[in-house]
Amino acid sequence: MPISDNHSFFVPIMGIGFTIDTPVKIARYGISSVVSLVDDVFIEQMRKFHSEQEGEPYEEIPRKAEDWRADRITAYLDLMDRIIKRQVEELKASPFEADSEITRYYQLLPESPLKDKYRKMLESTDPEEKSQLQDILRASANPGSIDVNIMTKVDRAYYKKGQPLPPEFTDTKAALRGYANSTLESSIVLSAGLNPHLYSYIANFPDFFPDENGKIKKKIVLKVSDYRSAVVQARFLAKKGLWISEYRVESGLNCGGHAFAAKGHLMGPILAEFKTKRSELTDQTFKVLQKALGDAPLPDPSDMRITVSGGIGTNEEHEFLKDNYHVDGAGWGTPFLLVPEATNVDEEHLKKLCEAGDDDVYLSNASPLLVPFWNLRNSASEEHRRELIEAGTPGSTCPKGFAKVFNTEFTKNPDCLSARSYVKKKLAKIESEDYTDEQRRWQRQEVLSKSCICHDLSGGTTLKLGMDPDAHTAVCCGPAIVNYSKIATLEEMVGHIYGRMSLLTRSDRPHMFIKEMMLYIEYLTEEIRRISIGVAESAPSYFAEFKENLISGIDYYRNLAEEFVDGKKKSFLDDLQTQRDAIEKIFANLAAEES
Repeated sequence: MPISDNHSFFVPIMGIGFTIDTPVKIARYGISSVVSLVDDVFIEQMRKFHSEQEGEPYEEIPRKAEDWRADRITAYLDLMDRIIKRQVEELKASPFEADSEITRYYQLLPESPLKDKYRKMLESTDPEEKSQLQDILRASANPGSIDVNIMTKVDRAYYKKGQPLPPEFTDTKAALRGYANSTLESSIVLSAGLNPHLYSYIANFPDFFPDENGKIKKKIVLKVSDYRSAVVQARFLAKKGLWISEYRVESGLNCGGHAFAAKGHLMGPILAEFKTKRSELTDQTFKVLQKALGDAPLPDPSDMRITVSGGIGTNEEHEFLKDNYHVDGAGWGTPFLLVPEATNVDEEHLKKLCEAGDDDVYLSNASPLLVPFWNLRNSASEEHRRELIEAGTPGSTCPKGFAKVFNTEFTKNPDCLSARSYVKKKLAKIESEDYTDEQRRWQRQEVLSKSCICHDLSGGTTLKLGMDPDAHTAVCCGPAIVNYSKIATLEEMVGHIYGRMSLLTRSDRPHMFIKEMMLYIEYLTEEIRRISIGVAESAPSYFAEFKENLISGIDYYRNLAEEFVDGKKKSFLDDLQTQRDAIEKIFANLAAEES
């Protein structure tokens, strides 16, 4: 079944549970979304739930099965594929009447030639013409893509009787295999950077290669934070004969979930580089691919897409990204947490999100992966973490262990930094180290800040669906959530994206480019604080590069402001000057301290 490109936005991955079944909710309306493949235990729970909802037979895939993780993922993805295909057939068969599924499909669409054709059908008084147009519209009502995500560095190895299982049973490879063996015709989104072993493993599956017509059944999407990363990863994969169908540019800080902060590299200049070098990226990568594939079929290089996500909040910003940078789509994540028709958030946390202010959403150290993590301060997960500390039993019992990937400070096999066993040993070690009082406080805080996010990020779903009534929900919303304060319908959120209405409830919301810059300045300030305490080190060149990137970004934005309407232009330039003054003050203070 063809995948729709009728919408100019998609719903990116959010946590583990928030978008776990978003395709079942909205794919039939032509909206693409991304499902996390981290937690196969949770995925198996969701397969059981949806099988029962759909009246399909369910047989558990137990942990003792030989390829349990891959098989669970394949079975769940195949189930979603079947459900959505049925939904689409029902939608196409529905009448063009008020409140019907096909009417909803076309009412959600943005202004486009297809929307014009729909209006023409409605206005037609010629029965034959109306029938012909309806046939065309039914054929054009294609679903959104059921895309999946693998966080490439979350790659736990498994053991049996103390011995590691073969490398193809690590988390990422098993997840990849589960997707590769599914019936889906969609994309896999690879995030968190290059994993050579995983990338090489992709070449074992024919669905990632062009067929005799040059069509790729399972496409590869790279989530990147800069152009250089895109080039390096694309060349690596092209040498394996694997084509990148989409580069998904994501803001380093102005996003939800894990934040991969760059050295002050701002989204505007990054997108400008992709725009300028788009043909170069395509041509050079395609030459490498041709050499690798030889006489085998090749994809159409013109199908390569560039998309963007991170902090987009208005139709004006959405359209500006499309028009000025020629992006092929934009990701809208955090606002969709307030759309129960699209995502999973339990009632308690829907209320907390609606009431969230600037102090309630912060860039935390909660992730045991040692990557900054956007967090809702008053989530059940955070409240439970603090309760455990007060009770004298900090740390998690680690019920799932997906974050046991790299730390072997106290154990032979990797342990999770949020596990109670690790926390206890680490706190004892901190007390024995030669730290100042301030350093010791900071080190303790760093250890105690870790949460069991690989379990708690599914809480919004398991609690809502009654699968785990004792779940402690973690919420990884981005800072943009503070601009919204009410639950929205799908029609309202899509209408907001396309400029038919506005859901923003804050008049002081800064432009997405300004907000990202503010976040980088806050991040830089915290980095300097850590160094001043003596718990981190950075070479002077790091800060020099950081400042250079921020200042050059400001200069770029000054020129870009000429594209803005007069009213917006002045406020944007004023905000730029405010941020430049803040940067100069930070570095003046740093220079004074060093002298």
